[in-house]
Amino acid sequence: MYKALFLLIFLLNSKVFAIEFQGKFIQGHFIIGKTEPNSEIWIDKKQVKLTKDGFFVFGIGRDRKYDIVITSYKNGKKTEIVKKIQKRKYKIQRIDGLPEKKVTPPKEVYERIKKENKIISDAREIESDLSFFKNEFIYPLENAIVTGVYGSQRILNGKPKWPYYGIDFAAKEGTEIKAMLDGKATMVEKDLFYTGGTLIFDHGHGISTLYMHLQKIYVEKGQSVKQGDVI
Repeated sequence: MYKALFLLIFLLNSKVFAIEFQGKFIQGHFIIGKTEPNSEIWIDKKQVKLTKDGFFVFGIGRDRKYDIVITSYKNGKKTEIVKKIQKRKYKIQRIDGLPEKKVTPPKEVYERIKKENKIISDAREIESDLSFFKNEFIYPLENAIVTGVYGSQRILNGKPKWPYYGIDFAAKEGTEIKAMLDGKATMVEKDLFYTGGTLIFDHGHGISTLYMHLQKIYVEKGQSVKQGDVI
């Protein structure tokens, strides 16, 4: 009886330090984790934010080749989990007929591009306490036709360029675009050099969505939106 009682206590205690994961450990994916509140979570050598109820999130680099180490600290106890990263096969996408200045911009717009990239970077680096990131995203438009996928190597007008880090949807001009998740607008720009009308929403803990090539924008910087709102 004592052995059975000891085993039961051991099993109950071991659950305290369990970590659950949503998502696949594949190059280019992001993972939502759940652990005990008031823990510390480290991804490799970086500590990540934890919500009051124990949720956290992190991304896996497009070309990451080595294992990822998740370390949890709780009440002086250390738990370490090592996950192997699966390799992902990326597509090659060729796009021709683009305005040449969009493929190789003239020198007179370098400063503009640099300034706009900084605005985008600052908005994407926000790590607020919002916890919307743990909810499920929806597509930004109905009957979505996907024409470009994350990670693709792009060849523009015959010239190899950086891999693509977004998703493209084809739609008629004037199509209503919806917020993919609850969030707060951290950047609202009506005419950027590369992306035209551009929006960024913060969903908490470093997760954001960026909407590009918008004809009209219906939200203001700092405004909160609900999933499904027309933006």
